[in-house]
Amino acid sequence: QVQLVESGGGLVQPGGSLRLSCTASGIIFSINNMGWYRQAPGAERDLVALITTDARTNYANSVKGRFTISRDNAKNTVYLQMNSLKPEDTAVYYCNAHIRVDTASSYADHWGQGTQVTVSS
Repeated sequence: QVQLVESGGGLVQPGGSLRLSCTASGIIFSINNMGWYRQAPGAERDLVALITTDARTNYANSVKGRFTISRDNAKNTVYLQMNSLKPEDTAVYYCNAHIRVDTASSYADHWGQGTQVTVSS
């Protein structure tokens, strides 16, 4: 069974920074794309940032220039460095990974439990 465990959320003032981490564990053959999504109250879950196995990245327009996604393939971990945070960044942030558990399986989506990020003075 695969688990994604997130950490690093919390309360921060506008203009502040936070770093989220997410580590995949369990029976893992390989990991393809990894990413971060967020969901504000009453809204849909939206992509924040995505990173491929060869470190190509894609960002939502609203976070470009402020957020940086990175990964450590040896540790099965993805990070999200969030700078210049705004109140509108407040949401539950979810880690996502496309994981293959063995050679007979296809890649499947796996999600973390979510971590709350609140930007408020």
